Amino acid sequence: MKIHEYQAKQILSHYGVDVPRGEIIEQAEAARDVATRLGGGTVVVKAQIHAGGRGKGGGVKLAHSPEEAVKIASQILGMTLITHQTGPEGRLVRRVLIEEGLDVARELYLGLVIDRATGQPVFMASTEGGVEIELVAAEHPERILKETIDPAVGFQPFQARKLAFGLGLDAARVSQAVNFFSSLYRSFEGTDASLAEINPFVVTKDGRLLALDAKMNFDDNALFRHGDIRAMRDLDEEDPLEVKASEYKLNYIRLDGNVGCMVNGAGLAMATMDIIQYAGGRPANFLDVGGGANEEQVRRGFEIILGDPNVRAVLINIFGGIMRCDIVANGVIAAVRGLRIQVPVVVRLEGTNVELGQKILKDSGLNFAVANGMKDAAEKVVALAAR
Repeated sequence: MKIHEYQAKQILSHYGVDVPRGEIIEQAEAARDVATRLGGGTVVVKAQIHAGGRGKGGGVKLAHSPEEAVKIASQILGMTLITHQTGPEGRLVRRVLIEEGLDVARELYLGLVIDRATGQPVFMASTEGGVEIELVAAEHPERILKETIDPAVGFQPFQARKLAFGLGLDAARVSQAVNFFSSLYRSFEGTDASLAEINPFVVTKDGRLLALDAKMNFDDNALFRHGDIRAMRDLDEEDPLEVKASEYKLNYIRLDGNVGCMVNGAGLAMATMDIIQYAGGRPANFLDVGGGANEEQVRRGFEIILGDPNVRAVLINIFGGIMRCDIVANGVIAAVRGLRIQVPVVVRLEGTNVELGQKILKDSGLNFAVANGMKDAAEKVVALAAR
């Protein structure tokens, strides 16, 4: 789950991470009072959407007076902000963060992620603050400092000092940085975050260390422990089909192709998308109905897949282990009849009761294409989608 910058800063502040003073508003006129409370001088007006690159898209601007803050807020609120992460459709800005202006001496980068290879958190730091970390990793990987953290031991002070010295912080700032880094790690661990990123992490001219920007993502499987964070979910920032899928406990991610995919198991789903592309097609989605899906979930899966107007054909690729192939076949037939599906459907079944499942499909009187193996399934569905 993703949250907005202002929400991430609320969490970080709770754990002792220093952040600039600021307030969130949804009406432009409110910017005047906020800017006045922040001192009446320069403030930053920042669009709040779940995407990076806001500054380049015109969603982050300086205002030098309360009146100018109102003017800029009125321009940003209600705009469709397009960045490299939103896609060409952009995101509607419904709220902005008004934040105090700072005299910045240095811009640095801090980030915490889970290293999937080791299963451990990694604390990253770089002198290249304000730059997309992916670009730094591609062009100057040597500029990214890393400290792997043993979860049983936690983030150690010597690791924090190593990062602080690596960033070239002066001796007077190292102790302050150790506390800052430790607080950031506590926020990451304490909220079951999958990502905590501060870009830029700044040193001001008067010697303060602050999180000028902040981004946090959370492990969906741990949200039952964090009702306060779960309440921060902004459904307006999510794809409506992905929201609907989550209501039915289906794992769905919308893509930009025209071949709908219904699969049980994340690994099989990834392999299915790969083989569709290998056959010359483009998957329209990732949809994992899970190992124990029933007829109702199969029907809901069809509804979600067909909610994407770009879908021209559907591939059902099921391995019958916990879920028997005959149950899958009956669910597919019920869904096709109930939803009056017009696009062609290719079905590939393997596993428990596969012969019975294939017989049920063939005897249904419906126009299914039953495939023998994944390669055959991919070739058939790509050809049908191209018609």
